[in-house]
Amino acid sequence: MVACKTVCLRRLGGTRAGELRAGRFLANARVTAAKIVQGWSALTAAACVGRHILAIEDRSEVRFPTTAQRRRGLGPVKKGNAYGVLVHAMIAVEAETGACLGLVGGDVWTRAGVNAVPHRKRPLQQRESVHWLDTAEQAKQVLSGAAMVTAVADREADSYPMWAWAPETNFHLLIRARKDRCLAGGGMLFAAVQGWPVAGRRSIELPAREPAQARRTAVVQLRYGEVEIRRPQDERDPRLPASLRLRLIEVKEVAPPKGVEALHWRLLTTHEIADAEQAWQIVAWYQRRWIIEQLFRVMKSQGLQLEDSQLGSAERLVKLAAIATKAACVELQLTQERDGAQQLAASVVFTEPEIETLAALSPTLEGSTDRQRNLHPPRSLAWAAWPIARLGGWNCYYKPPGPITFRRGMQQFYAIHHGRMLEMRSKREVRIP
Repeated sequence: MVACKTVCLRRLGGTRAGELRAGRFLANARVTAAKIVQGWSALTAAACVGRHILAIEDRSEVRFPTTAQRRRGLGPVKKGNAYGVLVHAMIAVEAETGACLGLVGGDVWTRAGVNAVPHRKRPLQQRESVHWLDTAEQAKQVLSGAAMVTAVADREADSYPMWAWAPETNFHLLIRARKDRCLAGGGMLFAAVQGWPVAGRRSIELPAREPAQARRTAVVQLRYGEVEIRRPQDERDPRLPASLRLRLIEVKEVAPPKGVEALHWRLLTTHEIADAEQAWQIVAWYQRRWIIEQLFRVMKSQGLQLEDSQLGSAERLVKLAAIATKAACVELQLTQERDGAQQLAASVVFTEPEIETLAALSPTLEGSTDRQRNLHPPRSLAWAAWPIARLGGWNCYYKPPGPITFRRGMQQFYAIHHGRMLEMRSKREVRIP
């Protein structure tokens, strides 16, 4: 998928026989979405050792075209007016540099239908919101070697069970508040912040959000303090504590442009906040949440075009979405590390046999000038991306290689790697009498 930048089985297979092989793979009952998701983190754990990791999680609804006669077994998405699958994913991002180190965990599924039982009357394990907590638990296993983990999420993750059960020593939460909460000492969460002094003002960069919002700079003011939230009345699990002590940061835009909705974040966290500088640092960590939205964009409209798949059953589409999520992450990592700024290892993306092929291939693509040589540290991801870009047509001058160049380069590389593996296999099979 990375090489062809598509999820179309016909293009992935290359030939009719290849297309049939890909279809049989997805139809195989032993191939499950759960096993594919389990493999997401195969190369992530080693890359995160000793680092402060932002474990950013989010959910994306993948809408597939259907008709009343051809639902393909898909459940409702988009407020029930469309049909598709849901992808819940967590990525590991280095807190200091913003480098994407790979996928951590998540889930992919399609709804069986509309649940008639109200959300709050269902046990936690029967709510879709349990995916946020389950994915955080996966992160504790995958990221056990990290120096510290901060799980970052948007408003959907703001649930009392999440705050009660997910945090541990060196495993923190940073979540945008979804609703006003009752405080243990009386009063409401959103009103409490109004009595706190403004701790400072800064300009922050806001990314473009298609189709309406362009990239812009917002001047914001910051308030922060400690709060103790009370357990909601409709959370009846006796294991939940009566109250929880958290820190609240409010980031509010000052004088937004005319016709533009003002930025207003209320961020809850388990991190201690000693001063305003530390509060601004936590805001910067939350801003990196945008990286996972880029992942979903690569998976869908601006990359693999997952929503255009015409596979005939929900079961196969769920598996396809799980594979596409991994492919989108690889493409995001390659593009992000093309200049070597993050100093990631090639093993974050490539297997050891693939790295050996890159080592053999790279010198053959070098030219006579320094700009035409691969000067990145050997076995780094930037070093690996250099021959991929060269194979894709990059001449080492002008602008850096982009996703299209990497797509072409990956196509060429995997063809070369496959041929090399076949040659090595044939040599091993030769028997001298």
